[in-house]
Amino acid sequence: MKLIFDINGGDNKSEIIKGAIEASNEFDTDIILVGREDFIIENLEGLDYNKDKVEIVDAKDNIENNEDPAFALRRKKNSSIVVAMTLLKEKKADAIISAGSTGALLAGGLFIVGRIKGIKRAVLPTLIPGNKSNTLVIDSGANMDTNPDLLLQFAILGDIFLKEYYKIESPRVSLLNVGTEEGKGNSLYKETYNKLKDSSINFVGNLEARDIMNNDVDLLVCDGFDGNILLKSIEGVIDFAVKNVFQIIEKSDFDPESKNVFAKFLMTKFKALDAKEVGGTILLGIDGNIIKAHGNSDSIAIKNAAKYAINIVESNIVNKIKNKVEEK
Repeated sequence: MKLIFDINGGDNKSEIIKGAIEASNEFDTDIILVGREDFIIENLEGLDYNKDKVEIVDAKDNIENNEDPAFALRRKKNSSIVVAMTLLKEKKADAIISAGSTGALLAGGLFIVGRIKGIKRAVLPTLIPGNKSNTLVIDSGANMDTNPDLLLQFAILGDIFLKEYYKIESPRVSLLNVGTEEGKGNSLYKETYNKLKDSSINFVGNLEARDIMNNDVDLLVCDGFDGNILLKSIEGVIDFAVKNVFQIIEKSDFDPESKNVFAKFLMTKFKALDAKEVGGTILLGIDGNIIKAHGNSDSIAIKNAAKYAINIVESNIVNKIKNKVEEK
């Protein structure tokens, strides 16, 4: 097993290096660090690792979030994303982990690694924990502009992913909307509703955002614009709630031991909602294992993204999706 880490992408480049080394040590995997060689060597100093398992590939440039992805890919041939994607395309490694620009990852996946035959767009699936069951949101940020046919294909991709990776026999599929009744929403979601209803997937109707964490739906379909706003809203509310609860505990009259017990209990409960515990998610629809990590990932998140990448590779999910899509 060999994993590629995009060092130039993301907000915390030194943390990416640290997380990659921790992953190599804990999971006994070979890694390729792609980025500015001088920066990587400097940040490897003081870290304990097996030098035989770590390869450095120099890449001076980075594609920023404010750049046009397709144009930047052509202009910045020595960017870490282009170099990493080329290594993956050439089968020099099994997966890429990047906290860099989503647009650049999407473009690189499409133009360098390539799409699965029959797939029009790649999507980002993100799992949201719930009281009854977990819900996979697709798309969670890759495609800002879509149409009903694309949303139907997103649903099909998510349905296959849940069946093959999470072993859910018949995933319950819903459509994010402003109401549960048929006929709700804008023209995009109204037409998508009809397409999902007429498809072979197990479509159970519309779902409102407030009900996501208290339902038994397995897959929630939406465009990347709505999906990304949804996820960041959930993250913001959770962060607000956690900070306020801890402030209340700290200001309470409880003795120090009781405060500590409450704090540990809450940390256990909120752990499942912490994005860095998941680490990353696969870019579905690409003919290769590309894992998108959060832009502000720390070493813990990167290590967990690597663990997820290993599970994705070992599950052979890309080839399983290819076979299923060809069947359809």
